[in-house]
Amino acid sequence: MTGDGHRLILFPGAGSFGSEFQPLRAAAGPNTKMMRYPSRNEGTAEAVSFDTVVAACRDQIMRLPGGLPPVLLGHSYGAYLSYATALALHRQSVEIALLVVVGASAPDLVRVPAEVTASTEAALSYLDATDPGQLAGAAPEWREAVAEAALADLRVLAGMDLMSPPDRVPCSVLALRGAEDPLTSDTSVEAWRQCSDGDFVRHTFAGGHSQLLADPGCVSLVRDSLASGG
Repeated sequence: MTGDGHRLILFPGAGSFGSEFQPLRAAAGPNTKMMRYPSRNEGTAEAVSFDTVVAACRDQIMRLPGGLPPVLLGHSYGAYLSYATALALHRQSVEIALLVVVGASAPDLVRVPAEVTASTEAALSYLDATDPGQLAGAAPEWREAVAEAALADLRVLAGMDLMSPPDRVPCSVLALRGAEDPLTSDTSVEAWRQCSDGDFVRHTFAGGHSQLLADPGCVSLVRDSLASGG
């Protein structure tokens, strides 16, 4: 990809610090930006609402240098933040080229079980069940850091207002999932179609909840979308 492509804005999933995006970042080049979530910097996750995190993401993007409209890509929890941020940017007359949602059912289908937000141990167990093997062999201190971040993120997501029908973003939407993802189905991902006033495209790749992000076909699809802007 050349410097003429669209900027790629990345929204990590619950508990993630963005390592799952390495193949996409390598393909996109230096013109990428990783969102930082304020919920992870507070004394308690309850002090930060979903709308507060969205506003922080919106402001981070609005401070970026001008250029072509960005592409927003969110994985899992990050998909809901990217979607809500696209709506918030639209209200500020900031154009988005494309919204890419990965490993996430449509927003009005989201339900966060109360038990997974009860403790860091519960949040970590949820991640292990959702993405088996992702933390296998990780050092205890890293698992603890992931668990604390995941707990904060899941508590924020649990406070997201359920929209039915969802508001529509003015840009096209590309919705992706792994065939073995336990959190989504082709039907639940297809439901993102009602969230866009632009074109809608859905793809299912091999792998589980996060593995598809390293799939060459997925990486190529996102790279091509950055070059074309949709």
